[in-house]
Amino acid sequence: MSETVAGTETEPPAPKDASTVVLVRDGASGPEVFLQRRVKAMAFAAGMTVFPGGGVDPSDAGAEIAWAGPDPSWWAQRFAVDRARAQALVCAAVRETFEECGVLLAGPTADSVVSDTAAYRTARERLERRELSLGQFLAEEKLILRADLLRPWDNWITPVVEPRRYDTYFFVAVLPEGQRADGATSEANEVAWRTPAEALDRWRAGHEILLPPTWTQLSSIAEFSSTAEVLAATRTITPIMPVFEPVEGKPMLQFPNNVRYFADTPDATRLQGSKRD
Repeated sequence: MSETVAGTETEPPAPKDASTVVLVRDGASGPEVFLQRRVKAMAFAAGMTVFPGGGVDPSDAGAEIAWAGPDPSWWAQRFAVDRARAQALVCAAVRETFEECGVLLAGPTADSVVSDTAAYRTARERLERRELSLGQFLAEEKLILRADLLRPWDNWITPVVEPRRYDTYFFVAVLPEGQRADGATSEANEVAWRTPAEALDRWRAGHEILLPPTWTQLSSIAEFSSTAEVLAATRTITPIMPVFEPVEGKPMLQFPNNVRYFADTPDATRLQGSKRD
């Protein structure tokens, strides 16, 4: 699908690979998810409530990284991508989770995970500034990436009408014991742990703004009664790219369960993807 600008048809921008991690923990009322409200200065999803995540660093695709758990070939099969791209997606999931909330899915051995990430604060800041790659960080600290702590969950592609587009692969991970998710990131001005039901209730009440992919992941996690059930779930990953199609003569964004989403949306005018110059 192409856009027509001033009478000239232009190709939509190609989506960039991104990884997002739905971080979960067990709470008194069932699984809770870690959510961030993005600052309004962000170019994409400004002011939205989202999960930690961000763009893929292409250098991760071929980096030599100590790795525990399913290898890149397994992830490639689950996400229907090539091996190098799969490795980069997993690395981005680990890096972005660490950068954005201080949770590090890595450990000194293949069956352990760091219990306190405070000692890596300087490295976290360097990673965020792109002064340090994930591979360099793990090698310097003699840490092993724990791919077995992640689960493949979903894949959403930004609609072609957006000026900034992402091919986002969603992962799920349980908060490692002893670690704490924080709000020490320049990309968010508020963070919270909430049950999916609480997050969806706040959205319906107009306290949060959820884009369809975030709403969908919250709805899916709400179906489970524990993090063990979440991790044990088998997911079929089918790419979803919402499209605008007419409904009763009016354009409507089409995606799975969109009718339920829009029926509960408190104010559709606040749904903004990319900022437009």
